Amino acid sequence: GLELGPAFFWAIIKAIFAGDVLNALGYRMRPYEVKAGETDKALEASKKIIYEALEKQTMILPAIWRCKPLFESVELDRTMPKPKISIIGEFWAMTTEGDGNYGLQRFLEQEGAEADIQLVAAWILYMIWEGKHDTADRQDLREHDFAKYGLGDVGNYGATVKLAALKGADLGVRALFIMFAYTLGLYGYHLPDMDKIADVSDQYYSNDLRGGEGHMEVGKLILNVTKKKAHMTLSVTPFGYMPSAGVSDGVQSAISEKFPGTIYCPVETSGDGRVNFYSRVQMYLFKAKQAAAA
Repeated sequence: GLELGPAFFWAIIKAIFAGDVLNALGYRMRPYEVKAGETDKALEASKKIIYEALEKQTMILPAIWRCKPLFESVELDRTMPKPKISIIGEFWAMTTEGDGNYGLQRFLEQEGAEADIQLVAAWILYMIWEGKHDTADRQDLREHDFAKYGLGDVGNYGATVKLAALKGADLGVRALFIMFAYTLGLYGYHLPDMDKIADVSDQYYSNDLRGGEGHMEVGKLILNVTKKKAHMTLSVTPFGYMPSAGVSDGVQSAISEKFPGTIYCPVETSGDGRVNFYSRVQMYLFKAKQAAAA
């Protein structure tokens, strides 16, 4: 095992980005595979290769490069019309894969859809954006700010230095993702532009309100419709989760009315709601399939 230190955190970073690109490529391919199960076989074999590289602390990119032929051997038929469903909502509910969200991603695929998932890298970019946004606000304070994330301890140029560091972190995350993605063969996959999401959502939901995905839920829905990124947007949250429920049941209703063609489905997970959960998703999927076919 690795002791806590630079090597440990670098291993975590490598694991996150390797997992992200594997997941993104798997969800992009599986709905279009000619022979069912071939993508999952490539994924399982790739996970073993990457696991061994992380365990032995060898170079990760050559390991990912060895996975590329496994995916290239999977035969795909892209002519099949599939509705693309963008999954948003509470972080754990939208990223887990299993009983925690009733196997949502696999259920969508069984129903003939392509699941457009949110990556961990995108959440890291959101946290970096929060730091930039809050720092820009703090630098306008009339007195030194000595709070936990304040600028009072870093001198007159603290805001400039911190903003530069956060911008560098944003560029670093994107560069790492592209490097991992292209090594695996995941092309044309773009991480979200956090500034654009904040700009389009701010007039409907303040960027200063936090909880869940905050304004990102609103911004993603608007961009999914206006930029034709997905046929349907599905927000999944645990039962009673107030930050996302307030957005899903309130703000998003107004967004759906303002932007024609919006297909938005909010769902909640609870101990006994699997059947209701599935039937609600299927009702909205019918509209999304019609949009995809058109």
